[in-house]
Amino acid sequence: MNIKTTLAGFLVATTVVTFLAGCRSPASGPQTAAPPVTVRAAEVMVSDADGLPLRFSGVVRATQRATLTFQVSGTLRQRAVELGQTVKAGDLLASVYNPALEPARDSARARRDELQTQYEQAVREWDRSRLLHQRGVVSEQTLEQIAARRDGLRASVATAEAALAEASRLLEESLLRAPFAGRVEALLVEQDEFVAAGQPVMRLSSPEGREVEIRVPAYMVSQVTLGQLLPVWSVQDRQQAPASGAVVEIAQPGAIRGELHPVLVSLPAETLEPGEPVEVGITPRHGQATTVPLLAVMRSDAGAGASVFRVRDGEVRRVPVAVQRVIGERVVVDAGELAAGDQVVYAGLTRIADGDAVEIRQ
Repeated sequence: MNIKTTLAGFLVATTVVTFLAGCRSPASGPQTAAPPVTVRAAEVMVSDADGLPLRFSGVVRATQRATLTFQVSGTLRQRAVELGQTVKAGDLLASVYNPALEPARDSARARRDELQTQYEQAVREWDRSRLLHQRGVVSEQTLEQIAARRDGLRASVATAEAALAEASRLLEESLLRAPFAGRVEALLVEQDEFVAAGQPVMRLSSPEGREVEIRVPAYMVSQVTLGQLLPVWSVQDRQQAPASGAVVEIAQPGAIRGELHPVLVSLPAETLEPGEPVEVGITPRHGQATTVPLLAVMRSDAGAGASVFRVRDGEVRRVPVAVQRVIGERVVVDAGELAAGDQVVYAGLTRIADGDAVEIRQ
């Protein structure tokens, strides 16, 4: 009787368990995997850094140029040239009027002539006195006094001639002449305007040569040498082939932190026009460089620095990187955990997290 009761209870329990198993909620089954996120990725490249030039901006200018000024003040009485006009060496460009210059020259000339006459008279008087001294008519003391007066007048004549030369030069400085053949680049003062001594009046440039000055950080100064040829690109026409410029001057690094140092590059004649913006390429010598797309670099959380998402076996993992410099659309980074050929995500970064499954779209 007990055996039958036990068997009946086991059958009832088995039936209940089977019934409950058939009624289990679908949510208690295995989780369905999330679909992979579609992203775009590019390869990590390790190449020779010597082939990646850095570009420094500058403006083409004439090799021979001058900002012309008057050495005397006055009113601009005449301007004999117009903007863009071509002039020859010695051509009159402009003149100023100063009412004190001509009278000063005339006064210096008159004073010189007066002293010259007195000196000539003293010379004749000394000649006569010397003859009379030989005959015993004039004493030695008188002859010495006449000689002293003669020598003093000779010195005064020399002083007067120097004053006349100075006054004449000041009058000549009222005329502005071209120091070399070139083109009028700028007119800085209008006619009848007062001009102070040393005030810029116009700029003159020669068409014979071209140059561009760029400023580079101190660590780049050692990357260039005198005579080195550098590519020069026109900013206005980027499809134009670069010109080849030669380094002619290199500034020495200074002690001021962060100061940029000028490097002067000479350009071939008739290549680029003065005033044209250009870029000069300098290729740093760093050996091998690891580069990733600029869009692949992102800021890590909590100020941990920059990082990229590397794709391996269909999953992304955050890899920290240290950015060295930007070269065009790529960034030079410390190699770290990255290797040549690794795939890094550059599009779809906002839709993925560390460890997500991804699908790379070509």
